[in-house]
Amino acid sequence: MFKSVNPATGETFATYPELTKDELNAKLDTAVSAYKSWRKTSLGERTALLSAIADVYEKNKDRLAKMATAEMGKTYASSVAEVEKCIAGFRHYAWQGPAMLEPKTQKLSNGGSAEVHWLSQGPVLAIMPWNFPFWQAVRFLAPTILAGNVGLLKHASIVQGVGGLMEEMVLQAGGPVGLFQNLGVKSSAVAGIIADDRVVAVTLTGSEGAGIAVGEQAGHALKKVVLELGGSDPFIVMPSANLDESVKQAVKARIQNTGQSCICGKRMIVHADIYDRFLEKFSAAMRAVKAGDPMDPATDMGPLSSIEQQETVIEQIAEAKRLGARLLFGGEKLEGPGAYLTAGILTDIPRGSPLMHEEIFGPIAMLFRAADIEDAIALANNIPFGLGSSVWTNDPAEQARFIADIEAGMTAINQMLASSPEAPFGGIKRSGHGRELGPYGLHEFMNLKTVLRPAA
Repeated sequence: MFKSVNPATGETFATYPELTKDELNAKLDTAVSAYKSWRKTSLGERTALLSAIADVYEKNKDRLAKMATAEMGKTYASSVAEVEKCIAGFRHYAWQGPAMLEPKTQKLSNGGSAEVHWLSQGPVLAIMPWNFPFWQAVRFLAPTILAGNVGLLKHASIVQGVGGLMEEMVLQAGGPVGLFQNLGVKSSAVAGIIADDRVVAVTLTGSEGAGIAVGEQAGHALKKVVLELGGSDPFIVMPSANLDESVKQAVKARIQNTGQSCICGKRMIVHADIYDRFLEKFSAAMRAVKAGDPMDPATDMGPLSSIEQQETVIEQIAEAKRLGARLLFGGEKLEGPGAYLTAGILTDIPRGSPLMHEEIFGPIAMLFRAADIEDAIALANNIPFGLGSSVWTNDPAEQARFIADIEAGMTAINQMLASSPEAPFGGIKRSGHGRELGPYGLHEFMNLKTVLRPAA
């Protein structure tokens, strides 16, 4: 049994049954049956369905947003923005997708030619987290539909309501039964699904530990896997940057989704020449953040996703202090029910401490002083993760250095890092491998077939 617990109140408002083995088996059969017909559809039929799903999401925007807020606590405004991003994602692949699948031809030295065709493969399993419950799944679902594959979603336990709504939206839009199914199963069932011959590939967005487990299972089954794992992204500010804008975006990075975002800057690395001014402005802005009812338009930040997540962040803060870090303010529970935690800042974090290698999934910023650009890059790279990064400088030479030398799959210049349907998304090192979104995400689970033709 799955429970949906509102993290703002602590109240359980819905329960969902766990699939039996027979029910799961039937859903896998349904996926295979759906694939046999869906793979034969034209690109026009697929893009028409993507547009129809976007329309259904638009029509149900309020309903969808309220479910995300109720299940994981993000502000209603953030939930609406997430649904709108999903709509943009469906429409992007509906409008731009066919061009990504056009065959490519190259002349060969023997006078013949080689063509590249992108073909579907079958049912793809997606294991998705709770922090962006709609968007994380849509960035897998939209390209899956366009590719001619079918989707199986193993969503996080606390957002089963979102998973069910997503399946409902596809059916409302006219999608065939089995094209996309929400699987109400626990993590213990994942290995068996990956090993099943009816599933051709798997994609995971989640923790490093989950990535290791899924990667091992997919490797054992010799199946393609894409892993989008954790990150402790650097947010580097240099003297030439617009200080006020960098502070504004640093605050947004730490309180967006109550700090529960893998790609928002967590380690603020600030050049020594502007460190004190940045700290003064950043502290004032973080102290002013209002945590409260996520349905209240005046709220800046809702609760964490659960009491368990709240306790995890509190324990990380306590461990940081034991290691010598200084908590300037924040990290406090609010009175009353709910998984609330105030925004805060940690400084004086000892270099080389275990905290440098952790991801704080909450509204707590870690602030570092960098002596120069070399020191900033060294600090940025001195972690096992390599997902994203944000750099603030108006010096073209510094921008070039950061692009070349920061070890990350993504770098945003003079802006907060964010995902976009058009741009590839993913990391390196222990942040995973493979890419989502853009043409690269579309191609990840397709068969790149080479067709050779003789000289005319």
